[in-house]
Amino acid sequence: MRWILIVLAVAGIVVSALALREHYRTDASPCSINERWDCGIVNHSPYAVLFGVPVAVIGMAGYLLLGVLAFFKSYRVMFVAACGGLGFALHLAHIESTILGVWCVYCVISLGIISLLTLLIFGTLIVNAMRAPRDTE
Repeated sequence: MRWILIVLAVAGIVVSALALREHYRTDASPCSINERWDCGIVNHSPYAVLFGVPVAVIGMAGYLLLGVLAFFKSYRVMFVAACGGLGFALHLAHIESTILGVWCVYCVISLGIISLLTLLIFGTLIVNAMRAPRDTE
């Protein structure tokens, strides 16, 4: 399971890097699909920056942390971090849906990745708990 989690974390880094590219893009965004799907609008909004740091950079750092934790099989800590990342991604999706009214393809893909990571880590913790030897005194 460790390698699947690492691959998903790397995919998250790649998607976040693509979103960061949109954040700094000055010409027309190639992922401007229609009036409801436009990465440029989302990544140039005031919500794309948190404390002066682009949200995509925070995503890249978060996925890197998750990848390192997966490598060392620190699944409990990874689950806590993934839940934080999932909560943040859901908050950003809420902003896209209700405030901006525009979705970013990269953000939606990232939401899918962090959701899948969280579910897989949770499943791994359950399987590991079931396999653990029980004290029968």
